[in-house]
Amino acid sequence: MQELRLLGHSNLSFSPLGLGTWQFSNKDKGRTWWRKIDDQTVYDIIKVSLDGGINWLDTAEVYGRGNSEKFIGRNLQRLGSKEALGSRVYIADKWFPLLRSADTIPETIKTRLDYLQRDSIDLYQIHQPTSLSSLYRQLRELAKLHEMGFINAIGVSNFTARQMEKADDILQRFGLRLSSNQVKYNLLHRKPEKNGVLELAKERGISIIAYSPLQQGVLTGRFHDNPESIQEISKVRRMNSGLSQRNLIRTQPLIDLLKRLGLKYGKSPAQISLNWLIRAHGETVFAIPGASSRFQARSNLEAQCFELSQADIEQLNHWEEL
Repeated sequence: MQELRLLGHSNLSFSPLGLGTWQFSNKDKGRTWWRKIDDQTVYDIIKVSLDGGINWLDTAEVYGRGNSEKFIGRNLQRLGSKEALGSRVYIADKWFPLLRSADTIPETIKTRLDYLQRDSIDLYQIHQPTSLSSLYRQLRELAKLHEMGFINAIGVSNFTARQMEKADDILQRFGLRLSSNQVKYNLLHRKPEKNGVLELAKERGISIIAYSPLQQGVLTGRFHDNPESIQEISKVRRMNSGLSQRNLIRTQPLIDLLKRLGLKYGKSPAQISLNWLIRAHGETVFAIPGASSRFQARSNLEAQCFELSQADIEQLNHWEEL
């Protein structure tokens, strides 16, 4: 049976894992991170994910300046009718606020919908706290879109605990609540546990959506097994993910633990890592691993199909003490 959870205060029932789609960029900054991808590969990735129990995709207008959204829109239409897909798959999208005012929220929503080939967006998020407009103005525009039926739930991304709290308070003035905050979170990047974001999320019933859940592939263990393969990755991606010989040595105890647990559960280090994310904090944390092939998409699915014991979760929580 498909496992679903309510996203924050919304009426959306999401699978614990969604499909991240930054890798569908195909241009601009995305090309410095990801290899070029074609329509058939995107179709295969989405189909495998949906057939395996994932029911939502996360994208953003800045991913290839709309390329990711276009890939999703085209290939969801290939997969079936609007009516069938409407009950089968949800879309989380993001407005990009950098050096832009809140006026561009309503001005760009039609483009988002056109690219996605949909009548509404299920979760619409503020990508960063970097707009030229106040948070109140941004959320007011999103509340208007909600009232008009263009969006269902409202989320944020890369917000601090204080910014989350403020956003939730503002939305309550419009009779709404903040549904989610999308932040970087994984076994090697634990800041949400220390900066108050995770604590506030639990207090207020706000979901956390973990991006970069495998630290750009580091938690698969493949770079530890073959350090020379680091050179195949772009320099900017190496810097962002901390891929260096020094960090490989520092994190080897974690990879060793992931492999031991993998043998115990019959899973890969990546699947153990993802399961820890979606199990360690009850139903608070969702995760959006990407996939660049059918194989990776199928591998992601396996992370939802078992439960780590509490003792094993604790081992992973304290891996740095090994």
